[in-house]
Amino acid sequence: MMRIINPFFQITLKFLFVIQLLSVNVVSAEAKQTINIAYLAQEQKIPPVLSNLDAFIKDQGVPGAELAIIDNNTTGQFTKQQFVLKKFIVPLDGNVIDTFNKAIAGQYAFVLVNLPAELINKIADLPAAKQLLIFDVATVDDALRNQQCRGNVLHLLPDRAMRADALAQYMMKKRWNKWFLVIGATEEDRLFAEAIRRAAKRFGMKIVQEKPWEHTFDARRTEQSDVSVFTQVDDYDVLVVADEQGQFGEYLEYRTWNARPVIGTQGLIATAWHPTHQQWGAEQIQNRFKEQAGRWMEEQDYAAYLAVRAIGEAATRTLSSDLKRLKDYMFSAAFALQGYKGNPLSFRSWNGQLRQPVLLSAPRSSVAVAPIDGFLHPHTELDTLGYDQPESSCKWSQ
Repeated sequence: MMRIINPFFQITLKFLFVIQLLSVNVVSAEAKQTINIAYLAQEQKIPPVLSNLDAFIKDQGVPGAELAIIDNNTTGQFTKQQFVLKKFIVPLDGNVIDTFNKAIAGQYAFVLVNLPAELINKIADLPAAKQLLIFDVATVDDALRNQQCRGNVLHLLPDRAMRADALAQYMMKKRWNKWFLVIGATEEDRLFAEAIRRAAKRFGMKIVQEKPWEHTFDARRTEQSDVSVFTQVDDYDVLVVADEQGQFGEYLEYRTWNARPVIGTQGLIATAWHPTHQQWGAEQIQNRFKEQAGRWMEEQDYAAYLAVRAIGEAATRTLSSDLKRLKDYMFSAAFALQGYKGNPLSFRSWNGQLRQPVLLSAPRSSVAVAPIDGFLHPHTELDTLGYDQPESSCKWSQ
């Protein structure tokens, strides 16, 4: 016998079913734990470049953070957590402190900052900043990890000391022990030169001569005479250049009086990330990033990616969004962050620096990864790079 169902009854059942689904979704949404993350940066002037091949990238950092949010939310589907990124890009003539006070303070517990060192500490010292955790994704200053350190700031990029130590370890392996150091005119060049001197002393290298670069930045004149005459010094194994702005360093290769390799800020460089790096799953994230951003991942993109992933890792493991719980976990022995460089990454408890391998890369090839085999440490070989705890002048501790 065929049963005839009242059409009105059918409509009522469908309506009740839809209401039930909506109710379930609302309950599910309410049950989700939301972790809000702010990204604070300021527009930059387009700097002078040595070559037309060096395109200015105005959004360095942002695509890395956005990719990490996607990865965090993939895991968050299973832990009932949602990660939300809000970007605050201050105009070139804008006030970063005002933006922080008005739009971020009291509303976000986790803040990525892509700013110069002096602005980072100004923000970190604000009363409202004491109740949040700041992730520095831009600076390489040793001072921020030592005498100028702040307990509410974590640093994602390797500092200058870590980079110089990575180069020194590889030079020691190659037995290229005699260095000729060439220093540019900027404050950043002076700071990198200090890191090089420290690394040379630490690993038994000899700086046979130092010279400031005082010649023209005109490529035509430089390649004709300046470099050849400039590099007629006592015998050395390798030329170390300190030119963070890229004003002259590229002129040195293939133009020295003697045939010598160039390392430092040009030639063989020490870096957190590089397009040539493909090991340990790096090729996969390189491709994902390039598909999303339309360009290669830069160091600041990598740092922002790691910062957001560190928050995600801590939140996932603790099933919490509480600032103190997440910060405590990040500094615990259990914290291990995948960085696509072989060893798991973790934060140094004495200064907030992310310990990590450092890539040694030429412009179109990956040469080595530091720490180099054979350099040992009682806790972790990663602490052979940069300031170890007994050497640190940072006064805060977890």
